[in-house]
Amino acid sequence: MPGTPPLLFANEVDRRVLARSAQRGRLVRLAAGIYSSELHLEPEQVVRRRLWEIVAHEMPGAVIADRSAREGGTARDGRLYVIAGRNRPLRLPGTTVLARQGLGPQPGDMVLPDGLHLTGEARTLLDNLAPTRPTSDGTSRTLTRVEVEQWLDSLAAARGQDGLHRLRDQARELAPALGRDREFALLDRLMSAALSTRPAGGIVSPALRARAAGRPYDPARLASFSRLARVIEDQAPDILPALPSDESRRQLLPFYEAYFSNFIEGTEFTLDEAAAIVFDRAVPDQRPQDAHDVLGTYRLTSSLELHRTPADGDELVELLRSRHAVLLGGRPELTPGQFKKRANRSGSTEFVAPPEVEGTLREGFARGSGLTSAFARAVFLMFLVSEVHPFADGNGRIARVMMNAELVRAGEVRIVVPTVYRLNYLSALKAATQTGNDAALIATLSFARRWTGRVDWSSRRSADRDLLRTHALRDAREAEDGGFRLVLP
Repeated sequence: MPGTPPLLFANEVDRRVLARSAQRGRLVRLAAGIYSSELHLEPEQVVRRRLWEIVAHEMPGAVIADRSAREGGTARDGRLYVIAGRNRPLRLPGTTVLARQGLGPQPGDMVLPDGLHLTGEARTLLDNLAPTRPTSDGTSRTLTRVEVEQWLDSLAAARGQDGLHRLRDQARELAPALGRDREFALLDRLMSAALSTRPAGGIVSPALRARAAGRPYDPARLASFSRLARVIEDQAPDILPALPSDESRRQLLPFYEAYFSNFIEGTEFTLDEAAAIVFDRAVPDQRPQDAHDVLGTYRLTSSLELHRTPADGDELVELLRSRHAVLLGGRPELTPGQFKKRANRSGSTEFVAPPEVEGTLREGFARGSGLTSAFARAVFLMFLVSEVHPFADGNGRIARVMMNAELVRAGEVRIVVPTVYRLNYLSALKAATQTGNDAALIATLSFARRWTGRVDWSSRRSADRDLLRTHALRDAREAEDGGFRLVLP
């Protein structure tokens, strides 16, 4: 009805008028004494949109608490937990509001519209450490112990020691009034473990246990690594042998691999310039550092050392450091061989925080330890290193070196990403990172490998001919605008 409020309550409008309007299809009844005029929405949708307004009317001054406070005041599992002067549940379409007795707003609680409040972080932590019994359907008013510890781990990662100290001080001040002294004692122990100031006994969360041991990791990244491993495992093995009879065709492959790996990162030379740098050590006076980047990459792609692959997380860390020291040996200002000290990002993607680099590499490697095919391991390692971004510079190049080492060790064809394929490669990486579209990344790398396997790398003349006729040397954006794409020789 035009001009009718979206919510109407029986204590504000005559109940008989509301009932007649509902019978005539002008209103929809949500619960006893609660009606809505938003007929274009399902009742469950109305409740989700107007939940706080409904709660504020039915439970004035309520404080959203416990699990619901951690979830931002939403009824994630169809339940909203509040502190209010009412004991019976408020049953609405798709949502039940469950109230308990407790104190009203406290210092640090967030003010919400219509007189509601949301418990602050310190209070929410204390409340969620209080013992509660799950209901018959397995739901619980409070977070599990593992969920609380995972929350503390994320707080430690985001705010550091100072942030945790401030949060602990707030909890200490609130605990007596809330009757949460025992919960504060437990919170104090967990925070001390997160700060590595006390032994980590009794911790149940692997993430917090790792942080307490001085090897914190990024749980969200580990979840993406596990997901990629599952996707690859579900696909048929992609085997492309580098046949001994074709060895002469791969004579200059390490050079072109180094060339393209640098070119797509912005270190651009002509093929003749790069060949002079690699084979004649003719370093241009105007660009000595860029030249050393190409040379450092070639030292890795052409080395027998590329046959080494990591057997565990510790070996992965050691190989990354040693290979990065070679890769950027000509740039001492970029601390070759040392993991980053500052956070890095690309666009909207923020990579793993410096304190979590080693832990994420080690734990991440374990997530892919069950992969058996060389291509699967290659894709996994490339994504692992790219997602962690462990160094201040050179991460893309070192990720591709680690990828191809797995293929070289297994006697299979490497993966070269030519200039024209740069956007395909980066878009596939971005899709895997931001939307979990791992299949696109796998398909992109698989096609690049098929292309690599069919190019004749035996000489500059034969290779350059294949590069030209497959559009490999075209600028990626110009090729896209002109309708050109990478094709097989």
